[in-house]
Amino acid sequence: MSSSGEERGVVVAEPEPPRGNRSRFAFACAILASMTSIILGYDIGVMSGAAIFIKDDLKLSDVQLEILMGILNIYSIIGSGAAGRTSDWIGRRYTIVLAGAFFFCGALLMGFATNYPFIMVGRFVAGIGVGYAMMIAPVYTAEVAPASSRGFLSSFPEIFINIGILLGYVSNYFFSKLPEHLGWRFMLGIGAIPSVFLTIGVLAMPESPRWLVLQGRIGDAFKVLDKTSNTKEEAISRLNDIKHAAGIPDDMTDDVVVVPKKKTAGKGVWKDLLVRPTPAVRHILIACFGIHLAQQASGIDAVVLYSPTIFSKAGLRSKNDQLLATVAVGVVKTLFIVVGTCVVDRFGRRALLLTSMGGMFISLTALGTSLTVINRNPGQTMWAIGLSVTTVMSFVATFSIGAGPVTWVYCSEIFPVRLRAQGASLGVMLNRLMSGIIGMTFLSLSKGLTIGGAFLLFAGVAAAAWIFFFTFLPETRGVALEEIESLFGSYSANKKNNVTSKGKEVVDEL
Repeated sequence: MSSSGEERGVVVAEPEPPRGNRSRFAFACAILASMTSIILGYDIGVMSGAAIFIKDDLKLSDVQLEILMGILNIYSIIGSGAAGRTSDWIGRRYTIVLAGAFFFCGALLMGFATNYPFIMVGRFVAGIGVGYAMMIAPVYTAEVAPASSRGFLSSFPEIFINIGILLGYVSNYFFSKLPEHLGWRFMLGIGAIPSVFLTIGVLAMPESPRWLVLQGRIGDAFKVLDKTSNTKEEAISRLNDIKHAAGIPDDMTDDVVVVPKKKTAGKGVWKDLLVRPTPAVRHILIACFGIHLAQQASGIDAVVLYSPTIFSKAGLRSKNDQLLATVAVGVVKTLFIVVGTCVVDRFGRRALLLTSMGGMFISLTALGTSLTVINRNPGQTMWAIGLSVTTVMSFVATFSIGAGPVTWVYCSEIFPVRLRAQGASLGVMLNRLMSGIIGMTFLSLSKGLTIGGAFLLFAGVAAAAWIFFFTFLPETRGVALEEIESLFGSYSANKKNNVTSKGKEVVDEL
């Protein structure tokens, strides 16, 4: 599609909206896409407190409980694996609707569960929705957002996950006042309500322009880009970049074109990703897998899922105090995720990741040490109890300014357009696998190593992750999606950004 007014007809004839209107439209799209993440976060957070009452009501063993806690993430691997191909088939927008349907059914099944197998079925259905949502929300947002605000907007899913987690913690606190057999069912079942609003809201969203281009719908793609770019010239430039990345010749300028067969419907993607990747794609895969592995293996889900247990070991004895302290964790996590989101396009991905992982290492080392002291000297170490609670808060704070949001921003933007959906889904699968392993083994690990030893182990992972980030991850701030691939291939974070003058101007503006 050319840039001439004759070929775009009435689209170019429209008066250009002010820059603020365009920014608000991209902002609204990111908000709607990220709504799935509230439900996802709620499902994760609410189980933290509900588990206390489920264990007593259904008479579960510790092994059954940790399986129940972590299995959601294992189940989500199925959704993550299917999400890439599904989103290439039916589009990013309707994949979000599908995720909402799974959330709705899973919440109802868990809310009405009468025994352990029943609730596990509900966790399975909800887990599929989690897998779909974690992959599709950041991908959609990255594909809609202009380069100048992509980091900020792509962080929205992580913000909404944390809002969902916080709402889950608050739900735990308030519904804990109900009789035991009713409280946890209300905690889990009420999660079905937001799914209905998600399905309605998604109808107002446009489809991803990059998906539209891959379907040959050039005219529709330009309409979306025109609404989400800062200027019409930027929209034209973005469209041309997407066409080039998708392998569409420049002379194909109609509103609807036939895309070369090898570029459609994800055909050949797995071969290009895993069998015969280019050096740049191989580097991208290593970076994606490494950042997802580090995010989860450093223990964040141990804190999110088992905060009441950790606070109990730290010396808080009443369930009410444990739940209140857990709510505080949710508040701190949400506040700092907003901070990270606001500065990701100012300071860049690498700076936030390195700062975050360094802070996590310090916090985990202090937390592991204080819990070890408490374990060896129960009832005699008030300073260690205070340090434990403080370092839990500092851990989630430092995680939330970098490793939390930047993981999703970075991995949603580094893959070439044709490989993005499946590549991002592979990263999410690894993320959920590690999250499930941590969730399903933390109680056993804390018994084998002591709870302090478990957190010292996580500190070691954080140290290794800092070295990996420093060595392997190049900066992508302000670079157009179609140009990011050129940053990879040397296995060095110091490779000079090979961007066009247009991309450099965006970086300079930041």
